[in-house]
Amino acid sequence: MPAPATEERDRLDRETLLETAEALFYAHGIQAVGMDRVREASGLPLKRIYRLFATKEDLVVAVLRRRDRRWRESLAAHVERVADPRERVLAVFDWLAAWFAEPGFRGCAWINAHGELGATSEAVLREVRAHKDAFRAQLSAWVRATGCPLTEPVHLLAEGAIVTAGITGDPSAAGHAREAVEALLAGAAA
Repeated sequence: MPAPATEERDRLDRETLLETAEALFYAHGIQAVGMDRVREASGLPLKRIYRLFATKEDLVVAVLRRRDRRWRESLAAHVERVADPRERVLAVFDWLAAWFAEPGFRGCAWINAHGELGATSEAVLREVRAHKDAFRAQLSAWVRATGCPLTEPVHLLAEGAIVTAGITGDPSAAGHAREAVEALLAGAAA
């Protein structure tokens, strides 16, 4: 008889499952990846997976929530190394350019999830909106610190660059958006 699962075992299995599911969902799409494929790739029994997440939708929401935390923390760590407020805003686009150039980049995980499940899953839609709202707030705070009131255009340029790079596979969208933001900031300062 197997030993009962401990909190540490739960934590480790949960991390393995989230890491595996995130990689599969991002690379292949949520609907294209069945739970048997998640089971096979994670090495966890299906029964164990469903003990950790009662439904695939619960797993998708947890993956998006975890990715949001890591994504925004990575962005903040990069941006907040820069002292000058104006340069901080521009650093967002430098970070985006590096992300777009990563091997396996498939665009925005939240936009992808919205495209697949946003019309049918309230839970996924809420998670997508929460990420987009949090990113907007994070970016807006950096823009406001420059004294520029144009937070929404900067946000739209960032989101547009993300979508464009995801569709075209061309990381230069970040550089084009950066140039536009630089002009916006210069115009606001004048």
